[in-house]
Amino acid sequence: MRHLIKPLAVLALVAFSAADLAAQESDGFQVLKKNFIDGDWRFMAIVLICLILGLAFCIERIITLNLASTNTDKLLSRIGERLEAGDVEGAKEVAKSTPGPTASVLYEGLRHSSEGPDAVEKAIVSYGSVQMGLLERGLVWIALFIAIAPMLGFMGTVIGMIQAFNRIETVGDLSPAVVAGGIKVALLTTVFGLVVAIILQILYNYIVNKIDGIVNRMEDATIALVDIMATNNIFTTTRPRI
Repeated sequence: MRHLIKPLAVLALVAFSAADLAAQESDGFQVLKKNFIDGDWRFMAIVLICLILGLAFCIERIITLNLASTNTDKLLSRIGERLEAGDVEGAKEVAKSTPGPTASVLYEGLRHSSEGPDAVEKAIVSYGSVQMGLLERGLVWIALFIAIAPMLGFMGTVIGMIQAFNRIETVGDLSPAVVAGGIKVALLTTVFGLVVAIILQILYNYIVNKIDGIVNRMEDATIALVDIMATNNIFTTTRPRI
């Protein structure tokens, strides 16, 4: 029986720790709920909507960008193998069957290979701009919610201070009990607005950094594609005869 005492004691300790953590989380939720109500639900609800919508746009962008990330080295290797064999159509199929903006841009470059290097570079630049717009779609709304959330908090602060001064004017007394309610509303709305803006700003910076990484890899891949095509004389062999 002795060899069972220590494992049972460990399990009991873990169970008590989990129960204590759950109780703390429940208490934390209750405090958050109380502060949300005390901060004037009219302003707090708008700030909460900004947080929910901002998180929805952020999650959508993060998922989309993760799906858009492509192993450019492997893709270029497969395209290079086709071009070395003179199989331009095979290279097009490789680029077309690979998901992501980088593969799409490379496909556009390969599609104009018969028109010469200038046409290839022009097609890459033009379609690259289109892909950039698709990658940055929705960022303007995230930036809007980042700007609106603290502004709503500050608006709640101003209204809370106005309420405090109205109570002072009505009661004719400057006691803490008279102004405490208005000041509490003012501080809570500001805090919630700033917290929402901070959360969305962190996610926004992550998304922008992700986009920059994809664009940099895209530019490197397009430069490498033009070099591969020039090395294997693709421009001269596919140029249409006049």
